[in-house]
Formats: sequence, structure tokens, C-alpha cells
Amino acid sequence: MIPPGSQRPRGPGTTNGGRMAVPTVTVVVPVHNTRRYLGRSLGSVFAQTLAQDRIEVIAVDDGSTDGSGAWLAEAARGHPNLTVVSGLPSGGAGRPRNIGLARATGDYVFFLDSDDRLGPEALARLTHMAHTCRSDIVYGRIVGADGRAAPVDLRLTSPRVSLFDSPVYWSLAAYKLFRRSFLDRHRLRFVEGRLLAEDLPFGIAALLHAEVVSVLADYDCYYLHGRDDDSNATRQDIDWPEYLAYIATVLAEVAAAVPPGPDRDKLMTRHFHGEILMPFAAPYLARDRAGRRAMADAARPLVARYLTDRIMAALPPGLRLRAHCLRAGLDDELTAVVRADTQHSPGPPHVDPDGRVYAAYPHFRDPDHPLPDACYDLSTRLALRQRLTGHHWREGLLHLHGTAELPGLAAHRVDLVLRGRGGEHRLPARHHGGIWHATLDPATALDGAPLTDGIWGLKIALTAYGAAGASGSALRRAAWLCPETEDPAALAPRLLARGPAEPAVGALFLSHPHGHLHLDLDTRGARRPLGADVHGKATRTTLTAHLTLPGCPVDAELQLILCDERGVIALPTKVQRRSHDRFTLRARLRGGPPGHRRAAVRLTVGTLRLRLPVAEGEAGGALTVTIPRSLLPYRGPL
Repeated sequence: MIPPGSQRPRGPGTTNGGRMAVPTVTVVVPVHNTRRYLGRSLGSVFAQTLAQDRIEVIAVDDGSTDGSGAWLAEAARGHPNLTVVSGLPSGGAGRPRNIGLARATGDYVFFLDSDDRLGPEALARLTHMAHTCRSDIVYGRIVGADGRAAPVDLRLTSPRVSLFDSPVYWSLAAYKLFRRSFLDRHRLRFVEGRLLAEDLPFGIAALLHAEVVSVLADYDCYYLHGRDDDSNATRQDIDWPEYLAYIATVLAEVAAAVPPGPDRDKLMTRHFHGEILMPFAAPYLARDRAGRRAMADAARPLVARYLTDRIMAALPPGLRLRAHCLRAGLDDELTAVVRADTQHSPGPPHVDPDGRVYAAYPHFRDPDHPLPDACYDLSTRLALRQRLTGHHWREGLLHLHGTAELPGLAAHRVDLVLRGRGGEHRLPARHHGGIWHATLDPATALDGAPLTDGIWGLKIALTAYGAAGASGSALRRAAWLCPETEDPAALAPRLLARGPAEPAVGALFLSHPHGHLHLDLDTRGARRPLGADVHGKATRTTLTAHLTLPGCPVDAELQLILCDERGVIALPTKVQRRSHDRFTLRARLRGGPPGHRRAAVRLTVGTLRLRLPVAEGEAGGALTVTIPRSLLPYRGPL
């Protein structure tokens, strides 16, 4: 955690060289009839780990009639860093954000909607990253709550990203951190008087002008809440033809800033998803025939101007079909496609013998409605949705379970796939209702033969049939297994029996950076050694060692030994097996050539023989035993 206020030694209400200090960050909160959520939203600001004298809060009440103004006034009496500004209703969040921005004095500005909230460490982490990376904009990880989805899943923290090669352009909303001098230098302000997409021109211009855009993805910074009364601005009734005309002016600015080509197409693909085709769902079906035609007529110029083959290929089939119908003037077909998505789910995809897969939208290969197959094609988009929900070892067997599905298709077979240098091997998994269970036995994993030395990647594969059922073509997809959480016990190296083959040391590990699950099998036990926790102590006459040996069989031989360049002295050893694969070994020190020797544990399991060095204490170096000349040979019982 970043220490509160560590990045800046100043804040409102303090002095710096005789002048009033500047806060680290100003949080601007537009408020309109959100009284019931203010405790959650403003409370998350007051609970920040960044010291409150580093935070300036400006709440702008935009003509609320539900008591929000009174709540803010009372909160300001208890929080000196909260300033409340009141005004007449302006019809959207743009004007109150601009008012707050005009009054802001912080080095950075963060825009928080009054029904959302911040994670406790959000402002400390975001401002620290902005200060360290000299960022103009910092995206914090956004998570959905109360049924509302996050606009984009930011997974990788990065000090600097490009809007063309990262997902940041897919989140153009205001809730992120901005350097205030950057906003002022480029005169960036919000569109006023709009209920929807008022932050779109602001977000686009900010990204196009920013020199450094950073992403903080390893902490949940912003919680995007849905309202239980369904009153979020994005769910209100909108004049959609007017909205699409407004979007046309916004996209004209994008086109003026970015020349035609792959980069512009990447940005425009996001706008086809988010603005141009978004209204063609429930809002479209809610209108009469004339209203639908008006919406389609408003969207067609945008499709004609910006839709390229590259964008068309990047859209999913449902949106691809909408775009084609708009471009071709096929209003009835457009309505049928929207209805299939909105009022019921499309049926199982169609699978061709050549492996191509087509979404089950209306009029597929209907001679009376000649829509191109390419609009339905989802061959490259149909991915296996899967989760590895558990993995553990029990009695030398690896047990795995999870979920797997191909959307719209019934699973016929699920296999655990072992991928190594010798190719792929499949183990049938039990499955029902999208849940699967698999067991990997190292003694029989290769079609009844023992698993060989080497590194084996673990995948899950699903075979399914399309609309024609088992009489038609089969569809197969596979995906790497990625544990949802790391389990140190499951990942620890262990002894594995392999039936007729010699035993080996096996260790699960996660590949970097993707976190794919692999099994490393090594008969020499060198790559991922056992006994990482071996530690002990020696007295003048006694040597004791403690260690954990997952999977150690009952017939294994454990012996304490003393080693130097002259050879090995094996000590008669008493072994105590405790719970959870833990062992304690004790030996009397016997007489022998005087000198210093390193202590180790010798492990013998069948043909496998390993030497495990003993550390002095739990965090010490190698344990060295000194045998003095006066030590007599020990001849009594152990």
C-alpha cells in the first residue's frame, strides 16, 4: 500500500513557504437527485488512505429536488475539504463537471459520479503512478457492481500505453485521473446540456492529446454501480435520431485527427460498438415503424462514411448484420436481427463440414433474404469459455475441475489435454451441465503408459455439435487452464509414482505472463527441487532436521548425512512422520574424522536418490556440523 500522502508533502489548509498549499487531487462530483447514494459515494472519498488534507472535494448540486443539497451542506460542516456548489438543473453531468473543474486547485483531477464509489487506496495509488510516470491520464481498474458491467477489463498495469494498441479507448467515460495542467493547456471541457455521451468528446480529445497515458490494473479503483430504480442516464429515454446526429459531429472530429487506415479503423470499431449500433436494440424495437425508419436513416450516413471491410470483420455477427442491413437499406431484416438478439437468444450455430461456424440469426442462407454468409461467420470468434475452479493433489493423483462451454452449443465431450514435446494426449473428463472433473494419474496418463520426463501444458478441450446435432459436423475448441487463485500447496514440488517407470519429482507451475498451468516432471529432481523448507540444528552430539515432502511414499528411505570433499558419513536416523507430509529426522553424531561437514537429508525412493541440503534455522545458510577430535564413536541405541 502507498503510505498516505507519501508522494506530496502539502495539502489544503497548510502552508508552503508562506503560501496556501495546493492539494494533490481534486475530486469533482456532479450531483442530481442522488441523495440515497451520496453516503456511499462521498463516503468512499472521505475514507481514502490518501490523507484528507491532500484531497479537495467539489460537489456540484445540479438542481436536485430530493434533499441532496441539504445532505451535502451537512457533510461540508464535518469535512473542511468539501466544497458544495449549487445551481439550476442543466440537463446532464457536463455543466456541473465544468463548474467543478473551473474551481479545482489540485495537481490532478478525478471525476466521480455521485452513485459510484472509489476503492480505499484509489487516490493514493493513482496519484502516485501519475507522479512517478509523469502521466497526463491514469486509468484505474474499473469493476461493475449491482448488475452494471465495467466498460473494459483492464488486466495489465503499464506506465505508458498507446490508445491504438491497448483497451483504453474503449473506456471514454470521465471517471479517471487527469493532470489538471494538461486539461487547462488543451482547454478540455465537457459538452453541456446532454444526458448521454456528454463526456465522449472530452474523453476522445484527452486521449488524442495526451503524451503519457498510464494504466493501474492491479487494484480495484472505481466501482461502477447500477441503480435499483433503473435511473442511470444510459437507461433513459433518448431522442435517438438527434443522438446519432450528435455522434456524427463527434466522429467527424476523430476522422479529422486520425487519417484513414488501420489506426482510425481501430477507433471507429469501438464507436460502432458503443455509439452507432448501440441504439439498435430495445430502444429500436420500442418504436413504431416510422420511428425505426427515422433511427435507421440517422445511422446510415455514419455507416456509409466510416464502415470499412476491416471494421466489418472486427464486429461480431450481430453487429455485422446490423451494419450490413443499414448500409443496404434492409429495414425488415434489421428488425428481425435486433429482435433475435433482444427478445430471445439466437439458436445453436450452424457448423459446416469445413469447420466454418455461423451464428443462428434470421435469414441465414434464405434465398428470399440474400444476406452474405460472411455477416454470420463467427468461426474466429467462437471461443471456449472456461474456468479452472480447483486443482489439488490427492494420493499421487492430480484432480482438476472447472466449467467449460461453447456459447449456444451442447457439449458432447470434454477432455483434459496434455501438451508436451511428444505431441498431445487426451484424458476424458466427466462433464455435466457445463461442469467438468478430470483426474491425471502420472502412471497411466499417456494412453495407459507413464507420463514421461519434461514439461506438460494443461488445456481443456470441448467437442460440440451445431444446429444439426450429432448427425452434423463437430466443432472442437481448446483453451489453456489458468487457475483463478494460486494454491501454494498444489504448486509445491512433490514425489510422484509412475507405476513401472522410476519415480520423479513433479511440480505444477504457472507460465509467465499468461498464467497457464503446466506440470514439470523430472526424474533427477533438479529443475524444481524438493525440500525447499529443510532446516535444522546441531548440538555437540545431536543433529535434527525438519522438512516437508509432499507425496512421499511410506517405503521411502530418509537419512541424515554429513558431506564434505572427502565423502559422505551416513548417520543412523530416526524418522517421525507428522501430518501434512511433514517429517522430523534425528540422529546422534558419531565419531569420525574431525572437521566441518555440511548436513543434508538423503532421500531414496526406488531408483530415485536425492540429496537435500539442510539450512541452519528457517532462514539461515547451510547447516555445518563440527566434529571435534574429542568426540568418541557412539555405540548405544539411537
